[in-house]
Amino acid sequence: MLYNAYELQRTMMSGAAAWASVSAELLTNPALPMGYMGFGPVMASALDVFAHAAAPRGKPEFGIETVVAQGEEYPVTESIVLHRPFGNLLRFEHPGLPEDAPRLLIAAPMSGHYATLLRGTVARMLETNVVYITDWADAKMVPASEGRFDLDDYIDYLIGFLEFIGPNTHMLAVCQPSVPAFAAAAVMGKHQHPCRPATLTMMGGPIDTREAPTSVNDVAMNQPLSWFKHNVVATVPMTYPGAGREVYPGFLQLAGFMAMNLGNHMMSHYGMFKHLVEGDGESAGATKAFYDEYRAVCDMTADFYLQTVEHVFQRHSLPKGEFVHRGEVIDLGGIRDTALLAVEGEKDDISGIGQTRAALHLAHDLPETHKKYYLAERVGHYGIFNGSKWRMRIAPVLEDWIRQHPGVENGARNAQA
Repeated sequence: MLYNAYELQRTMMSGAAAWASVSAELLTNPALPMGYMGFGPVMASALDVFAHAAAPRGKPEFGIETVVAQGEEYPVTESIVLHRPFGNLLRFEHPGLPEDAPRLLIAAPMSGHYATLLRGTVARMLETNVVYITDWADAKMVPASEGRFDLDDYIDYLIGFLEFIGPNTHMLAVCQPSVPAFAAAAVMGKHQHPCRPATLTMMGGPIDTREAPTSVNDVAMNQPLSWFKHNVVATVPMTYPGAGREVYPGFLQLAGFMAMNLGNHMMSHYGMFKHLVEGDGESAGATKAFYDEYRAVCDMTADFYLQTVEHVFQRHSLPKGEFVHRGEVIDLGGIRDTALLAVEGEKDDISGIGQTRAALHLAHDLPETHKKYYLAERVGHYGIFNGSKWRMRIAPVLEDWIRQHPGVENGARNAQA
């Protein structure tokens, strides 16, 4: 019933948004008298803000057409190199990259937003790397016949993607995927897999949420797992290919994120309104672009969501040495030559300081020369992987780490890549 009620509300709001958009255009039309009256632009601006907030959003495009590397501008090629039911592997490259350019796999979060949320991450790292990224599917669009997808499957997907790209691939996990990426590196390291990552960078990841718990951690800890099953899990309606699949709907996750910083979001929209009234379309456009991405959400499978809540936030299975993958307890001591870089933001209100750094202590058999910690001062969660501080301060640290640790068999290349 929850999902059906949302679909009804979304349909109604879509119609209201369309009428608001048309009305805003009429009120600002110079051929009509209201366009010259003081009240007209004010009403038009309010309607424009409402239309933008209420409009339905689909999956955004990465839209990275060019990149500037070493002072030269190059065209970017984006391609799907591997298709899987619950997520494709995308590759970005440009002709300015040397043949021996490092290959970087970015593990995007499966947390309600699309991989395009990391557009700035991809664009910046593309300057010096061939970049691959996990493009996770919207669970409501995956037919139930494809089966389930849980935390074990996420780890398997990462391992499969690394195998496809080939030896000495570097991996970057942003936020939530730090846990499965860390686990995948341990599984591959224990078995001396030839395609284990040369480096693993974890940014703002909840490796051990017992360190500096945030409000997000408190929500997960204050309710039993049964509460999440009964209150946030819904069944996909018949109107979608994934009809009948149990999911954690993206609209619920977005509501939670918006509620965490409701005051800031309200001020952002008020600021957009003022910019529109003043005729500052550029500033209003920047706010619209951010919310176009932020409000574009997708569903995740209930299996993956509930296992993440249970093992990452409630039981702390990985740092306690109790996480089991395909019947085998994950031994973090298996990481012996994958260089680890932990990046945290000083003002991160999602993953507290120390949660990601914990990975360096847990990899107890990894030499200290293969461990590095970087605290980004005056940077929040989003700023770790996007914006000017990411581009100018954090990305260079990652690039330098990749250069220092090219891999145990530098130069090997998989013909498929």
